[in-house]
Amino acid sequence: MSAAERVLGGVEARGTRGTGPSRPLSTRLLRSELRLIAGRRRNQMGLLVLAAVPVLIAVAVRLSSPREGRGPDFLSSITSNGLFVPLAALSVELGLFLPLAIAMLAGDSVAGEANLGTLRYLLTVPVGRTRLLVTKYVSLVIGALWGVAVVVVAGAIAGIALFGTGPMLTLSGTEISFGSAVWRVVLVSLYVAAGLAALGAVGLFISTLTEQPLAATVALMIFTILSWIAVSVPQISWLHPWLLVNQWMAFGDLLRDPPFWDNVAQGLWVDLAYAVVFGLLAWARFAGKDITS
Repeated sequence: MSAAERVLGGVEARGTRGTGPSRPLSTRLLRSELRLIAGRRRNQMGLLVLAAVPVLIAVAVRLSSPREGRGPDFLSSITSNGLFVPLAALSVELGLFLPLAIAMLAGDSVAGEANLGTLRYLLTVPVGRTRLLVTKYVSLVIGALWGVAVVVVAGAIAGIALFGTGPMLTLSGTEISFGSAVWRVVLVSLYVAAGLAALGAVGLFISTLTEQPLAATVALMIFTILSWIAVSVPQISWLHPWLLVNQWMAFGDLLRDPPFWDNVAQGLWVDLAYAVVFGLLAWARFAGKDITS
């Protein structure tokens, strides 16, 4: 069955099933959207790639321990506790793989529907444009959590299997219990997912500007890459606090004892600002968009 047929089938189901209080239209719309995302082969392969990176890191470190003074602190600390594997994997995948995963989802969100010719049909179920756009963004947020969870769970399993558990040595040089370390990893995961969700809002806006999902995906990746480049240029340091990716790596501050919240809070405020601004831009564009397909 083609992707278009799956979409049309899901929409028809939404329109024909009852709309009792236990299964409101918006909930069924979100469930259908998530099933569509999970059913795409390229998304499934993307999750496998996300999961493979921490496993490869764990195996590589196990076979050849990192040299002193080389590489990220997380990578150098893997042998002391398996929970450092997902942290090292997140620091690696934030540069390319995780943003690419969100870019693919965002590109399909509106532009993909328009390209398949199902966007107009979706709006006749009836589904209001605002409700549809909110559902699309919620699915992107869940996709961000999903992608980060795959990296963290795969990394934790591989790390614990190869390096074991025990007290974690924080970046401040103190030890915390395994339970506290797990909680820190959860906080890191949520922080990273928040940044990716904000990137998803940018992608959602771009997706409303075109009917070509590949163009939307490429445009969002260009935005991300240019942001990383801008962060590395000291001559425009005045712009750095306003760049979405500027505080993405601040999740390391959550592994200090006590956690250092200043950079994390700044990163969350920037994430919120991008989500609100680009979410409103997407709504303004989509509300007046001429749906031709």
